[in-house]
Amino acid sequence: MDRDAVTISTHVLDTELGRPAAGVTVRLARVLADGASTPAGEGMTDTDGRIARLLSGPLTAGVFRLTFELRGYRQLFFRAVTVELQVDDAGRSYHVPLLVAAHGITSYRGS
Repeated sequence: MDRDAVTISTHVLDTELGRPAAGVTVRLARVLADGASTPAGEGMTDTDGRIARLLSGPLTAGVFRLTFELRGYRQLFFRAVTVELQVDDAGRSYHVPLLVAAHGITSYRGS
């Protein structure tokens, strides 16, 4: 796989409204050994609710934190959602979808 193509991506779907969640700001950070974090990328979901490439540099093994800023999207119980993931294989991409509704959220490791 082309190392430039390896990334972390996301797709946000509004399951309550049955449509993609466009305009959601998503921040990506690398979590350091001491618990501190450093920015690793940022984006806003497109009209299909996707961000194809969140990572601003090369992917390396370690812990990453995705923060979905939902308060700017629409009125929901959850104003922001944070998901931490472990990257063990830096030679493959990671896709982390988020499903949102007024009172519920779900995330999973996509393909």
